[in-house]
Amino acid sequence: MTVNVTNTVGANNTIVLDGSSKIPAFDGSLVTALNASAFSTGSLATARIDVGTTAGKILQLDGSARMPALNATNLVNAPGPTVSTSDPAIDTNSTLGAKWINKTSGEVYICTDATTDENVWTNVGAGTGDVQPYAYQGTQYGYTHGGEYPNTTTDRNEIDKFSFTSDANATDVGDLTEVMDYGTGASSTTYGYATRKTTICKYSFTTDGNATDVGDLTNNANSASGVSSQTHGYHSGGWDHTAVAVSNVKNKYSFTTDGNATDAGDLSVTRLQTGGHTDTVYGYATCGANGPTVYNVIDRFPFASDGNSVDVGDMTIAEHRMGGSSSTTHGYCTGGNGKDVIDKFAFGSSATGSDVGNLPGGAINQMGLAGQSSTTHGYATSVGALYSNQICKFSFTTDGNSTDVGDLTLGRSYVAGTHV
Repeated sequence: MTVNVTNTVGANNTIVLDGSSKIPAFDGSLVTALNASAFSTGSLATARIDVGTTAGKILQLDGSARMPALNATNLVNAPGPTVSTSDPAIDTNSTLGAKWINKTSGEVYICTDATTDENVWTNVGAGTGDVQPYAYQGTQYGYTHGGEYPNTTTDRNEIDKFSFTSDANATDVGDLTEVMDYGTGASSTTYGYATRKTTICKYSFTTDGNATDVGDLTNNANSASGVSSQTHGYHSGGWDHTAVAVSNVKNKYSFTTDGNATDAGDLSVTRLQTGGHTDTVYGYATCGANGPTVYNVIDRFPFASDGNSVDVGDMTIAEHRMGGSSSTTHGYCTGGNGKDVIDKFAFGSSATGSDVGNLPGGAINQMGLAGQSSTTHGYATSVGALYSNQICKFSFTTDGNSTDVGDLTLGRSYVAGTHV
Protein backbone atom coordinates (compact mmCIF):
# COMPACT_ATOMS: atom_id res chain seq x y z
CA MET A 1 0.00 0.00 0.00
CA THR A 2 1.28 3.39 -0.97
CA VAL A 3 1.19 6.08 1.77
CA ASN A 4 0.97 9.61 0.59
CA VAL A 5 2.72 12.31 2.62
CA THR A 6 0.48 15.33 2.24
CA ASN A 7 -1.43 17.83 4.34
CA THR A 8 -4.72 16.84 2.74
CA VAL A 9 -7.18 14.70 4.68
CA GLY A 10 -7.95 11.65 2.61
CA ALA A 11 -7.51 7.91 2.17
CA ASN A 12 -3.93 6.63 2.61
CA ASN A 13 -2.73 10.14 3.47
CA THR A 14 -0.73 10.98 6.59
CA ILE A 15 -2.21 13.35 9.21
CA VAL A 16 -0.39 16.66 9.19
CA LEU A 17 -1.01 19.16 12.01
CA ASP A 18 -2.21 22.53 10.90
CA GLY A 19 -0.52 25.89 11.53
CA SER A 20 -1.84 25.88 15.16
CA SER A 21 -0.50 22.35 15.88
CA LYS A 22 -4.05 20.98 15.85
CA ILE A 23 -5.36 17.82 14.19
CA PRO A 24 -7.51 18.77 11.24
CA ALA A 25 -11.13 17.66 11.07
CA PHE A 26 -11.62 14.05 9.97
CA ASP A 27 -13.95 11.02 10.50
CA GLY A 28 -13.04 9.37 13.87
CA SER A 29 -15.80 6.75 13.93
CA LEU A 30 -13.31 3.86 14.03
CA VAL A 31 -11.29 5.23 16.98
CA THR A 32 -11.57 2.84 20.00
CA ALA A 33 -10.34 2.67 23.67
CA LEU A 34 -10.34 6.45 23.96
CA ASN A 35 -9.90 7.48 27.65
CA ALA A 36 -12.72 9.89 28.54
CA SER A 37 -10.60 11.44 31.30
CA ALA A 38 -8.58 13.18 28.61
CA PHE A 39 -11.59 15.42 27.92
CA SER A 40 -11.20 17.88 30.78
CA THR A 41 -12.66 20.97 29.15
CA GLY A 42 -15.59 21.88 26.96
CA SER A 43 -19.14 20.50 26.92
CA LEU A 44 -21.31 18.31 24.79
CA ALA A 45 -24.32 19.78 23.04
CA THR A 46 -27.69 18.47 24.31
CA ALA A 47 -28.45 17.34 20.80
CA ARG A 48 -25.60 14.80 21.03
CA ILE A 49 -26.82 13.22 24.36
CA ASP A 50 -29.34 10.40 24.19
CA VAL A 51 -32.03 11.66 26.62
CA GLY A 52 -35.46 10.30 27.58
CA THR A 53 -37.40 8.31 30.21
CA THR A 54 -36.91 4.80 28.79
CA ALA A 55 -34.18 2.23 29.43
CA GLY A 56 -30.61 3.41 28.71
CA LYS A 57 -31.57 7.08 28.41
CA ILE A 58 -30.16 10.10 30.27
CA LEU A 59 -32.83 11.89 32.39
CA GLN A 60 -33.20 15.53 31.32
CA LEU A 61 -34.95 18.24 33.38
CA ASP A 62 -37.64 20.26 31.61
CA GLY A 63 -37.66 24.02 31.08
CA SER A 64 -38.79 24.56 34.71
CA ALA A 65 -35.97 22.39 36.11
CA ARG A 66 -38.43 19.60 36.96
CA MET A 67 -38.11 15.86 36.44
CA PRO A 68 -40.43 14.44 33.79
CA ALA A 69 -43.00 11.79 34.73
CA LEU A 70 -41.36 8.42 35.30
CA ASN A 71 -41.80 5.15 37.23
CA ALA A 72 -40.02 5.40 40.64
CA THR A 73 -40.82 1.87 41.88
CA ASN A 74 -37.14 1.04 42.51
CA LEU A 75 -36.26 4.37 44.14
CA VAL A 76 -34.80 3.85 47.66
CA ASN A 77 -33.62 6.12 50.50
CA ALA A 78 -35.81 8.97 49.27
CA PRO A 79 -37.30 11.32 51.91
CA GLY A 80 -41.00 10.74 52.50
CA PRO A 81 -43.55 9.51 55.06
CA THR A 82 -43.25 6.28 57.02
CA VAL A 83 -46.06 3.97 55.95
CA SER A 84 -47.02 1.33 58.52
CA THR A 85 -49.93 -0.83 59.64
CA SER A 86 -49.75 0.78 63.10
CA ASP A 87 -49.61 4.24 64.66
CA PRO A 88 -46.30 5.83 65.74
CA ALA A 89 -45.33 5.63 69.41
CA ILE A 90 -43.86 8.10 71.87
CA ASP A 91 -40.51 6.29 71.54
CA THR A 92 -40.45 6.14 67.73
CA ASN A 93 -37.83 8.91 68.04
CA SER A 94 -38.09 10.32 64.53
CA THR A 95 -37.13 13.84 63.50
CA LEU A 96 -39.26 16.93 64.03
CA GLY A 97 -41.72 17.31 61.16
CA ALA A 98 -41.57 13.65 60.12
CA LYS A 99 -44.77 12.24 58.64
CA TRP A 100 -46.30 8.86 59.56
CA ILE A 101 -49.18 7.19 57.71
CA ASN A 102 -51.15 4.30 59.18
CA LYS A 103 -52.22 2.47 56.02
CA THR A 104 -54.72 0.36 57.98
CA SER A 105 -56.74 3.21 59.53
CA GLY A 106 -55.77 5.97 57.09
CA GLU A 107 -54.65 8.24 59.95
CA VAL A 108 -51.80 10.68 59.24
CA TYR A 109 -49.46 12.01 61.94
CA ILE A 110 -46.77 14.72 62.07
CA CYS A 111 -44.01 14.64 64.70
CA THR A 112 -44.43 17.97 66.54
CA ASP A 113 -42.10 17.17 69.47
CA ALA A 114 -39.10 14.88 68.96
CA THR A 115 -38.01 14.72 72.62
CA THR A 116 -36.37 11.30 73.11
CA ASP A 117 -38.94 8.69 74.23
CA GLU A 118 -41.54 11.45 74.72
CA ASN A 119 -42.46 12.16 71.09
CA VAL A 120 -45.69 13.98 70.31
CA TRP A 121 -47.37 12.89 67.04
CA THR A 122 -50.19 15.24 66.06
CA ASN A 123 -52.99 13.62 64.09
CA VAL A 124 -53.56 15.73 60.97
CA GLY A 125 -55.99 13.24 59.45
CA ALA A 126 -59.11 13.03 61.61
CA GLY A 127 -57.70 15.71 63.90
CA THR A 128 -58.10 13.59 67.04
CA GLY A 129 -56.23 10.77 68.70
CA ASP A 130 -52.81 12.46 68.94
CA VAL A 131 -49.99 10.18 70.08
CA GLN A 132 -48.27 11.76 73.06
CA PRO A 133 -46.97 10.86 76.54
CA TYR A 134 -49.64 10.18 79.15
CA ALA A 135 -50.36 13.21 81.32
CA TYR A 136 -51.93 12.68 84.74
CA GLN A 137 -53.29 16.20 85.20
CA GLY A 138 -56.78 17.25 84.14
CA THR A 139 -57.68 20.12 81.81
CA GLN A 140 -61.44 20.58 82.31
CA TYR A 141 -63.01 19.65 85.64
CA GLY A 142 -62.35 18.54 89.18
CA TYR A 143 -64.72 16.21 91.05
CA THR A 144 -65.33 15.68 94.78
CA HIS A 145 -67.35 12.65 95.81
CA GLY A 146 -68.70 11.10 99.00
CA GLY A 147 -67.80 12.36 102.45
CA GLU A 148 -69.39 12.76 105.84
CA TYR A 149 -72.00 15.33 106.98
CA PRO A 150 -73.46 16.45 109.33
CA ASN A 151 -71.83 14.08 111.84
CA THR A 152 -69.63 11.01 112.10
CA THR A 153 -72.58 8.63 111.60
CA THR A 154 -73.95 10.21 108.40
CA ASP A 155 -72.19 9.51 105.08
CA ARG A 156 -72.79 11.08 101.65
CA ASN A 157 -72.97 9.82 98.07
CA GLU A 158 -72.96 13.13 96.13
CA ILE A 159 -70.65 13.67 93.12
CA ASP A 160 -69.76 17.38 92.82
CA LYS A 161 -68.12 18.85 89.68
CA PHE A 162 -66.27 22.19 89.37
CA SER A 163 -64.44 23.93 86.50
CA PHE A 164 -60.66 24.21 86.07
CA THR A 165 -61.00 26.94 83.43
CA SER A 166 -63.02 29.43 85.50
CA ASP A 167 -63.36 29.85 89.26
CA ALA A 168 -66.92 28.97 90.29
CA ASN A 169 -69.06 26.89 92.63
CA ALA A 170 -69.50 23.17 92.07
CA THR A 171 -72.65 21.48 90.79
CA ASP A 172 -74.12 18.11 91.88
CA VAL A 173 -73.94 15.84 88.80
CA GLY A 174 -74.80 12.42 90.25
CA ASP A 175 -74.53 9.91 93.07
CA LEU A 176 -72.14 7.10 93.99
CA THR A 177 -73.53 3.57 94.21
CA GLU A 178 -73.46 3.88 98.00
CA VAL A 179 -72.60 6.44 100.67
CA MET A 180 -68.83 6.74 101.14
CA ASP A 181 -66.75 8.56 103.73
CA TYR A 182 -63.01 7.93 104.05
CA GLY A 183 -63.05 6.77 100.41
CA THR A 184 -60.49 7.21 97.62
CA GLY A 185 -60.52 8.58 94.09
CA ALA A 186 -58.72 7.65 90.86
CA SER A 187 -58.99 9.09 87.34
CA SER A 188 -58.84 7.49 83.92
CA THR A 189 -59.23 9.65 80.81
CA THR A 190 -62.97 8.90 80.69
CA TYR A 191 -64.12 7.89 84.19
CA GLY A 192 -63.73 8.83 87.84
CA TYR A 193 -63.40 5.93 90.28
CA ALA A 194 -64.44 5.74 93.92
CA THR A 195 -63.32 2.95 96.26
CA ARG A 196 -64.24 2.17 99.87
CA LYS A 197 -64.25 -1.07 101.85
CA THR A 198 -64.95 -3.70 99.16
CA THR A 199 -66.60 -1.44 96.56
CA ILE A 200 -65.13 -0.15 93.29
CA CYS A 201 -67.51 2.11 91.36
CA LYS A 202 -67.05 4.50 88.45
CA TYR A 203 -68.83 7.54 86.97
CA SER A 204 -68.54 9.06 83.50
CA PHE A 205 -66.60 12.25 82.80
CA THR A 206 -68.36 12.76 79.46
CA THR A 207 -71.95 12.38 80.67
CA ASP A 208 -73.11 13.57 84.08
CA GLY A 209 -74.91 10.85 86.01
CA ASN A 210 -74.78 8.23 88.72
CA ALA A 211 -71.92 5.79 89.27
CA THR A 212 -72.03 2.06 88.54
CA ASP A 213 -70.48 -0.78 90.56
CA VAL A 214 -67.64 -2.39 88.55
CA GLY A 215 -65.84 -4.67 91.02
CA ASP A 216 -64.50 -5.38 94.50
CA LEU A 217 -61.28 -4.67 96.39
CA THR A 218 -59.19 -7.53 97.79
CA ASN A 219 -59.80 -6.38 101.36
CA ASN A 220 -62.45 -4.50 103.30
CA ALA A 221 -60.52 -1.23 103.74
CA ASN A 222 -61.39 2.46 103.90
CA SER A 223 -59.17 5.44 104.87
CA ALA A 224 -56.77 4.55 102.04
CA SER A 225 -55.15 6.73 99.37
CA GLY A 226 -56.00 6.73 95.65
CA VAL A 227 -53.45 6.85 92.82
CA SER A 228 -53.91 6.66 89.03
CA SER A 229 -51.65 5.31 86.30
CA GLN A 230 -52.60 5.47 82.63
CA THR A 231 -54.23 2.03 82.84
CA HIS A 232 -55.02 1.31 86.49
CA GLY A 233 -56.30 2.75 89.74
CA TYR A 234 -54.66 2.01 93.10
CA HIS A 235 -56.10 1.88 96.63
CA SER A 236 -53.26 1.79 99.19
CA GLY A 237 -53.30 1.08 102.93
CA GLY A 238 -56.28 1.96 105.11
CA TRP A 239 -58.28 0.37 107.87
CA ASP A 240 -59.29 -3.25 107.14
CA HIS A 241 -62.68 -3.81 108.77
CA THR A 242 -62.49 -7.58 108.38
CA ALA A 243 -59.02 -7.92 109.92
CA VAL A 244 -59.80 -5.11 112.39
CA ALA A 245 -56.33 -3.70 111.77
CA VAL A 246 -54.45 -1.11 109.74
CA SER A 247 -53.56 -2.46 106.28
CA ASN A 248 -50.45 -2.14 104.11
CA VAL A 249 -52.06 -3.73 101.01
CA LYS A 250 -51.86 -1.96 97.65
CA ASN A 251 -54.97 -2.84 95.60
CA LYS A 252 -54.81 -2.44 91.80
CA TYR A 253 -57.79 -2.43 89.40
CA SER A 254 -58.06 -1.98 85.62
CA PHE A 255 -59.42 1.08 83.83
CA THR A 256 -59.96 -0.83 80.57
CA THR A 257 -61.83 -3.88 81.90
CA ASP A 258 -64.34 -3.77 84.76
CA GLY A 259 -63.54 -6.32 87.44
CA ASN A 260 -62.11 -7.02 90.86
CA ALA A 261 -58.84 -5.63 92.16
CA THR A 262 -55.63 -7.61 92.68
CA ASP A 263 -53.02 -7.35 95.43
CA ALA A 264 -50.10 -5.49 93.83
CA GLY A 265 -47.75 -5.24 96.83
CA ASP A 266 -47.38 -3.54 100.20
CA LEU A 267 -46.57 -0.08 101.51
CA SER A 268 -43.17 0.28 103.20
CA VAL A 269 -44.93 1.18 106.47
CA THR A 270 -48.38 -0.04 107.49
CA ARG A 271 -50.60 3.01 107.79
CA LEU A 272 -53.85 4.71 106.77
CA GLN A 273 -55.04 8.14 105.55
CA THR A 274 -52.03 8.80 103.32
CA GLY A 275 -51.79 11.22 100.39
CA GLY A 276 -51.77 9.91 96.81
CA HIS A 277 -49.62 11.29 93.94
CA THR A 278 -48.35 10.24 90.51
CA ASP A 279 -45.57 11.22 88.10
CA THR A 280 -47.03 8.91 85.36
CA VAL A 281 -44.25 6.33 85.84
CA TYR A 282 -44.52 5.92 89.63
CA GLY A 283 -47.20 6.18 92.25
CA TYR A 284 -46.52 7.78 95.64
CA ALA A 285 -48.13 7.45 99.09
CA THR A 286 -47.15 10.16 101.57
CA CYS A 287 -47.41 10.50 105.35
CA GLY A 288 -50.28 8.67 107.14
CA ALA A 289 -50.90 7.25 110.60
CA ASN A 290 -51.12 3.98 112.52
CA GLY A 291 -52.81 4.52 115.86
CA PRO A 292 -51.11 7.39 117.69
CA THR A 293 -48.04 7.25 115.43
CA VAL A 294 -48.08 9.76 112.56
CA TYR A 295 -45.58 9.45 109.68
CA ASN A 296 -43.80 11.78 107.25
CA VAL A 297 -42.79 8.93 104.89
CA ILE A 298 -42.73 9.32 101.08
CA ASP A 299 -43.34 5.89 99.50
CA ARG A 300 -42.80 5.19 95.78
CA PHE A 301 -43.85 2.21 93.62
CA PRO A 302 -43.56 1.58 89.84
CA PHE A 303 -46.61 1.23 87.61
CA ALA A 304 -44.81 -1.08 85.17
CA SER A 305 -44.55 -4.00 87.61
CA ASP A 306 -46.26 -5.07 90.84
CA GLY A 307 -44.21 -5.02 94.02
CA ASN A 308 -43.71 -3.38 97.39
CA SER A 309 -43.29 0.37 97.80
CA VAL A 310 -39.93 1.89 98.73
CA ASP A 311 -39.34 4.72 101.22
CA VAL A 312 -37.60 7.48 99.20
CA GLY A 313 -37.75 10.45 101.56
CA ASP A 314 -39.63 12.54 104.11
CA MET A 315 -42.11 15.40 104.09
CA THR A 316 -41.49 18.44 106.30
CA ILE A 317 -44.12 17.36 108.85
CA ALA A 318 -45.86 14.18 109.91
CA GLU A 319 -49.54 14.35 109.03
CA HIS A 320 -52.58 12.35 107.91
CA ARG A 321 -56.09 12.92 106.50
CA MET A 322 -54.74 15.40 103.91
CA GLY A 323 -55.32 15.99 100.21
CA GLY A 324 -52.91 14.96 97.45
CA SER A 325 -52.20 16.72 94.12
CA SER A 326 -49.54 16.32 91.42
CA SER A 327 -47.84 18.54 88.87
CA THR A 328 -45.61 16.96 86.21
CA THR A 329 -42.59 17.37 88.51
CA HIS A 330 -43.84 17.47 92.12
CA GLY A 331 -46.31 15.95 94.52
CA TYR A 332 -48.27 18.18 96.93
CA CYS A 333 -49.82 17.40 100.34
CA THR A 334 -52.46 19.82 101.57
CA GLY A 335 -53.76 20.22 105.11
CA GLY A 336 -54.20 17.32 107.49
CA ASN A 337 -55.30 16.80 111.06
CA GLY A 338 -54.72 20.26 112.54
CA LYS A 339 -52.40 21.36 109.69
CA ASP A 340 -52.77 24.12 107.10
CA VAL A 341 -49.45 23.49 105.30
CA ILE A 342 -48.99 22.96 101.55
CA ASP A 343 -46.00 20.61 101.37
CA LYS A 344 -44.34 19.63 98.08
CA PHE A 345 -41.67 17.11 97.08
CA ALA A 346 -39.84 16.50 93.80
CA PHE A 347 -40.58 13.23 92.04
CA GLY A 348 -37.58 10.89 91.99
CA SER A 349 -35.70 8.14 93.80
CA SER A 350 -34.67 10.59 96.52
CA ALA A 351 -37.23 13.11 97.74
CA THR A 352 -37.39 15.76 100.43
CA GLY A 353 -40.48 17.80 101.21
CA SER A 354 -40.59 21.60 101.48
CA ASP A 355 -43.22 23.92 102.93
CA VAL A 356 -44.37 26.17 100.05
CA GLY A 357 -47.58 27.76 101.33
CA ASN A 358 -50.70 27.55 103.45
CA LEU A 359 -54.41 26.90 103.16
CA PRO A 360 -56.83 29.65 104.26
CA GLY A 361 -58.25 29.50 107.77
CA GLY A 362 -55.09 28.67 109.69
CA ALA A 363 -54.15 25.44 111.43
CA ILE A 364 -57.70 24.46 112.32
CA ASN A 365 -59.15 20.99 111.85
CA GLN A 366 -58.26 20.81 108.11
CA MET A 367 -58.74 17.07 107.74
CA GLY A 368 -60.37 14.75 105.29
CA LEU A 369 -59.58 16.96 102.27
CA ALA A 370 -59.69 15.85 98.65
CA GLY A 371 -56.99 16.76 96.13
CA GLN A 372 -57.34 17.37 92.38
CA SER A 373 -54.79 18.42 89.74
CA SER A 374 -55.08 20.61 86.66
CA THR A 375 -52.15 21.31 84.34
CA THR A 376 -51.41 24.58 86.16
CA HIS A 377 -52.85 24.30 89.68
CA GLY A 378 -53.42 21.94 92.55
CA TYR A 379 -56.82 21.95 94.24
CA ALA A 380 -58.03 21.10 97.73
CA THR A 381 -61.73 20.70 98.51
CA SER A 382 -63.56 20.69 101.86
CA VAL A 383 -60.91 23.11 103.12
CA GLY A 384 -61.35 24.65 106.57
CA ALA A 385 -63.09 23.55 109.71
CA LEU A 386 -64.91 20.24 109.91
CA TYR A 387 -67.65 19.88 107.25
CA SER A 388 -66.45 22.76 105.10
CA ASN A 389 -67.56 23.36 101.49
CA GLN A 390 -64.54 25.48 100.44
CA ILE A 391 -62.69 24.88 97.11
CA CYS A 392 -59.12 26.23 97.06
CA LYS A 393 -56.38 26.25 94.43
CA PHE A 394 -52.64 26.93 94.43
CA SER A 395 -50.12 27.44 91.62
CA PHE A 396 -47.75 24.72 90.40
CA THR A 397 -45.38 27.29 88.88
CA THR A 398 -45.07 29.74 91.79
CA ASP A 399 -44.91 28.65 95.43
CA GLY A 400 -47.41 30.42 97.65
CA ASN A 401 -50.67 30.25 99.57
CA SER A 402 -53.87 28.88 98.11
CA THR A 403 -56.91 31.00 97.26
CA ASP A 404 -60.63 30.34 97.74
CA VAL A 405 -62.24 29.90 94.29
CA GLY A 406 -65.68 28.48 95.04
CA ASP A 407 -67.87 26.18 97.13
CA LEU A 408 -69.04 22.58 96.97
CA THR A 409 -72.80 22.00 96.92
CA LEU A 410 -72.60 20.64 100.46
CA GLY A 411 -70.12 21.15 103.30
CA ARG A 412 -68.57 17.84 104.31
CA SER A 413 -65.33 16.10 105.34
CA TYR A 414 -63.44 12.86 104.55
CA VAL A 415 -64.11 13.30 100.83
CA ALA A 416 -62.19 12.02 97.78
CA GLY A 417 -61.35 13.64 94.43
CA THR A 418 -60.85 12.97 90.73
CA HIS A 419 -60.27 15.11 87.61
CA VAL A 420 -60.41 15.10 83.82
